[in-house]
Amino acid sequence: MTTNAQQHPWRRATAAEMQWWRDAKFGLFVHWGPAAIGGGDISWCRKGPERIGDHQTVADPGIPAAVYDAFYRQFNPTLYNAREWVAIAQAAGMKYLVLTAKHHDGFCLFETRHTQHKITAPDCPFRRDVVRELADACHEAGMKLGLYYSARDWYHPDYLTENHSRYLAFYHAQLLELLCNYGHLDVLWFDHIGGTHDQWDPDIVLRLARALQPGILVNDRLHASVHHGRVAEFQGDFDTPEQKLGTFQTERAWESCICLVGGVWSYKPGGEMMDLRTCIHALVQCVTGDGNLLLNTGPMPDGRIEPRQAERLQEIGAWLTQYGESVYATRGGPLPNGDWGGSTSRGNTVYLHILRWPEGSLRLPSLPGKVSAHTVLTGGTATVTQDAAGLMVTLPLDRRDRYDTIIRLGIDAC
Repeated sequence: MTTNAQQHPWRRATAAEMQWWRDAKFGLFVHWGPAAIGGGDISWCRKGPERIGDHQTVADPGIPAAVYDAFYRQFNPTLYNAREWVAIAQAAGMKYLVLTAKHHDGFCLFETRHTQHKITAPDCPFRRDVVRELADACHEAGMKLGLYYSARDWYHPDYLTENHSRYLAFYHAQLLELLCNYGHLDVLWFDHIGGTHDQWDPDIVLRLARALQPGILVNDRLHASVHHGRVAEFQGDFDTPEQKLGTFQTERAWESCICLVGGVWSYKPGGEMMDLRTCIHALVQCVTGDGNLLLNTGPMPDGRIEPRQAERLQEIGAWLTQYGESVYATRGGPLPNGDWGGSTSRGNTVYLHILRWPEGSLRLPSLPGKVSAHTVLTGGTATVTQDAAGLMVTLPLDRRDRYDTIIRLGIDAC
């Protein structure tokens, strides 16, 4: 019997192709463009004609479409330095980077032959291909690269109209440019399409992506409609819970995408930033749940990643320099994560990540094997006992880490 995967091999990445991503655990999401000038959330703060196929009312100050769409004529981020962005991501311990090549507002951060609403337009003072420079910097530094592309396009006159076929031709042509013109790509990150499923051609997109970029990973939103959900055969290679931490899920890969600043994807002056403890807990809860964390930054209008955000990312990187062995190249489990924390594993080693302690000892479920050794990576000496009911972990109050107490267990198979 021929399986669906055999009939349509372009619809799923293989386990081998997924391995680098499962090992990476931590990436940088970058939402950027002329919207940074307005200080509202990218695309969503654009107040224009009814957004076909999308909710019209959003919690963001409305900037008239004519004003928003003209921001690019002022957009001159002369301090943009792609190598600095990559260096900041690497200092944070991130292993891949995903940039918004085009968001819902239709503005392109890359050179395209198919619209003048782009960074290289004659009336944009910057006139440099942001995607080109970032792709070159990533390839030079060995950083995995992903490009976000929104099939939604509130600027294009044919999007979800009676002339939508013209928009589809535009959409496919732009994807060809991204897939062909920027060297090796590791991830193609789509957002919701709008409209209904029968208005789109996901098989064409997947065939192009897999053929032109062998091994590329595609997220779950290629064929995800705002009002009509997902179609199973086009659910991509990994799920993308947004602004929330995924639950324990080992059967299918997933990645939580979360904003570092105030729930806003693009630059928000003075927005409230996650503290270091919250960042570490978000990362730990993702990896113990067997997922990844894609942490978002919105660079400033001048092209810099905001210094306070860069500093926070560096602090996360310092933590990972000490404890990365319990994060990278692990799988979530064997203990399901919960309010107390969770576990990761590699071979016969299990790492307990204890984020919240009870007043006394911590009781945990049984492990699939006997604990033969244990070490507290964050300092101190723990008592770990094992019986038929599970594990009992005890550690003095003054040795419990303020962020994450990490205990490495050696396990002998039963």
